[in-house]
This record gives sequence, C-alpha cells and structure tokens, in this order.
Amino acid sequence: MEVTKIMTLNLTEVYIERCDKDTEEVISQEQASFLNTPLAHLKTHMNEFIYIETSSFEPIKTDSFSLEVDDVFKTYMVLLGFKVQKKHASIIKAYFEENLHGDNIYSSMMFSGEDGLWDLNIPIDNMKDFHEDMNIQEAVNIIYSFLENLVSTIEQQ
Repeated sequence: MEVTKIMTLNLTEVYIERCDKDTEEVISQEQASFLNTPLAHLKTHMNEFIYIETSSFEPIKTDSFSLEVDDVFKTYMVLLGFKVQKKHASIIKAYFEENLHGDNIYSSMMFSGEDGLWDLNIPIDNMKDFHEDMNIQEAVNIIYSFLENLVSTIEQQ
C-alpha cells in the first residue's frame, strides 16, 4: 500500500485576504495564524473566498490561489492560474481524471493565451486525504501536494 506524504509548508511569509465573492472587495487582510481556522469557515461564510499568496507556491507553478465553496454544489474549490504551457492540456486532464475521486467531480480548465497560463478550478473535496474537519492550512497542504504531483507528472512526459 502506498503511503502518501503530505508536506507541511512553511507559510510564515504569506499574504491572505478574505474577500467578497460578488464584489471581490477585501473584507479583511489576515495574519498567517488565520490558516488555523477550520475550512468550514467557507461554508458558514458562503459569500467569501480566501486569497492566499506566497513565494512558497513557486514549485507548483503558481503565485497564489483562492479557496471558496461552490454556490451550486456546496463543494470546496481551489481556483488558480497554473503556469504551464497549453500543450500540456491532455496531461492535466488525465491527471484530474486519475487523481480526483468521488461524486460530482467537476473541474474546469481553460487556457488563457493573454496570460499564458491555465485557469484551473479544482474540487478539494475530491482530493486524496480531504476531510471536512480540516483547517485551512491542512487544505493548503493537500492542494500543494496535489499540484506538486501534477507538475511532476508533466515534467516526466
């Protein structure tokens, strides 16, 4: 049986905002300690998304990502700009199909030629090791691990 190693990121140098989904206005800027908040915060504050930016995300080909709960499906989602070339579309799609599990698996990926990156929306609920009781830091760690494995898969091709 394969044992999954979930890396714990050092996110002391992190920029965090809680924002309104409709207006994208900043509700508040948060300290790194906000990462200890239960992920369920997003279900009790459905109007919010959490924006997280750190140089620690460079190995996973992004600067930042946002966490939110989908208004329709009520699933936790991560949204990000993924800095890999358009030619990797089939690898990304195959990786999602192989590594996202459960019901209502819907992710979206769209390449932006303007920005030269992929706009990815990925359900966190369907990632390995997800559980509803985790805090935001734990969610960030499984997202990081998921994307780290995706980058590795692309680099092996």
